[in-house]
Amino acid sequence: MKHLYKLMPLLLLTPFISGCNNAPVQYIGIVSAMDNEIALLLEEMQVEKKETDGSIDFYTGKIHNKNVVITKSGIGKIRASLGVTTMLNDYNIKEVYFSGIAGGLRDQEKVLDVVIGDSLVEHDYGRYTNEGFIWTGGDPGMGTDKGEVYYCDPDLVKLAYNSAVAVLGEEHVFKGLIATGDQFIENEEYCARLVEQFDAYACEMEGASVAVACDKYGIPAVVIRALSDKADGKAHESYADFGDKAARNSSQIILKMLESR
Repeated sequence: MKHLYKLMPLLLLTPFISGCNNAPVQYIGIVSAMDNEIALLLEEMQVEKKETDGSIDFYTGKIHNKNVVITKSGIGKIRASLGVTTMLNDYNIKEVYFSGIAGGLRDQEKVLDVVIGDSLVEHDYGRYTNEGFIWTGGDPGMGTDKGEVYYCDPDLVKLAYNSAVAVLGEEHVFKGLIATGDQFIENEEYCARLVEQFDAYACEMEGASVAVACDKYGIPAVVIRALSDKADGKAHESYADFGDKAARNSSQIILKMLESR
């Protein structure tokens, strides 16, 4: 019995010692809007588990020996916000990569080039008056045209840019602001307006909402967009022809990021 008393302090400490050696797994969260934007990643992933929450599927496993969670949120700001917020609540996420396709806005950009978002705006957030639409960009009072810009994590932006250059070559990679709105843009006049007002490089439908959610949770994030079209009058046709290839380009950049991490 006296030997048991001597062992008691060690027995009491054992759960705490074991807990120190079993820290919660941290994951890199990867979010995209569509199936073709995560297809290559799932092919390369050692999937350990598939879970569903709110009709959204989450795949956990490893890519390049990194712990990752991958989900397809669906198209548009609401679905993207729901997808990334659910991920942040359900998993121990240390950083988020949002990737997929977008429309290019600059003359020097070509279809299948890539834009790394260092910042994002919601170009469709504002007031519609008798004088037309007035952008307020996330201002709670809806009374200013200054708006709000959401910034990506500088270290992740650098990692994404260098990875994109390694995959596609420097001449095919751009870095700058991405404009988010709940419309598929195929209009040259509106493209010019996005460049003039925001100095934007690409337009899409999810990125800013992901940036907002990650900012609220204090989680570093970056947005990577491969261009399926030029957001002009031929955008829909170009998207049909090059959407899958552009989606694959964005996934290859994610794979390079994970390999370099």
